[in-house]
Amino acid sequence: MLSNSVIQQLAAELHHSEQSRVQVEHFSKRHPEMTVEDGYAVSREWVKTKLAEGRTVKGHKIGLTSRAMQQASQITEPDYGTLLDDMFFDQGGDIPFTRFIAPRVEVELAFVLGKKLEGPNVTIFDVLAATDYVVPAIEIIDSRIEQFDRHTKQMRKVFDTIADNAANAGIVMGGRPVKPDAVDLRWVSALLYKNGVIEESGVAAAVLNHPATGVAWLASKLAPWGECLEAGEVVLGGSFTRPTSAVPGDTFHADYGPLGSIAFRFA
Repeated sequence: MLSNSVIQQLAAELHHSEQSRVQVEHFSKRHPEMTVEDGYAVSREWVKTKLAEGRTVKGHKIGLTSRAMQQASQITEPDYGTLLDDMFFDQGGDIPFTRFIAPRVEVELAFVLGKKLEGPNVTIFDVLAATDYVVPAIEIIDSRIEQFDRHTKQMRKVFDTIADNAANAGIVMGGRPVKPDAVDLRWVSALLYKNGVIEESGVAAAVLNHPATGVAWLASKLAPWGECLEAGEVVLGGSFTRPTSAVPGDTFHADYGPLGSIAFRFA
């Protein structure tokens, strides 16, 4: 386990990286003894810094929900991060590219909770009962920590991704909100267009067989910390497409069929 002083130092590096838009080198390379628990400790310390600056928690994100991504990261469960108020962007407009370092976008479903969800042993049925509505969402992920090491070219480890707030940086919600029992959420599908060309497509069942599965997992995962998912919070259930990179001027449009669409541009 990393010491408290090291955890605080790494959280400060993340904070400076976000502000300067200069990525830092892998934490796991500098601290090979780093664990998953250390990664979450760094992420929590970074969130504490943001809260001290006036930010507020608006929800959570779940990542690494696909079997392929878990195998690539050599883990057997998803990861999670925190959604802060300044990470939410309106659909249909311009999003300043200067807010990010190397943004990529993913297609997801967002669960907006009407009731508190508290673990352990939360089921998808508990999630559906506690959800006010589900709405299409695009997550903007980013890398304060280099994805590939500048010297060795090795890909970062899951400890780095977890420390980096599970790579979360932004969220855009839109389309048509639906009650969780109004549609079969497993079969919600989407087409992701970048500059008018279909880049990715997917179906929500690719997220742990049901997009509510990750939300149940997260509520149970937070229980040992004495935390829960609060009513009114937004929970991103996990991507069912691969990340798509972006540069200034790129336009994105996600078509969810009967659930509507989301569009925006990086300006």
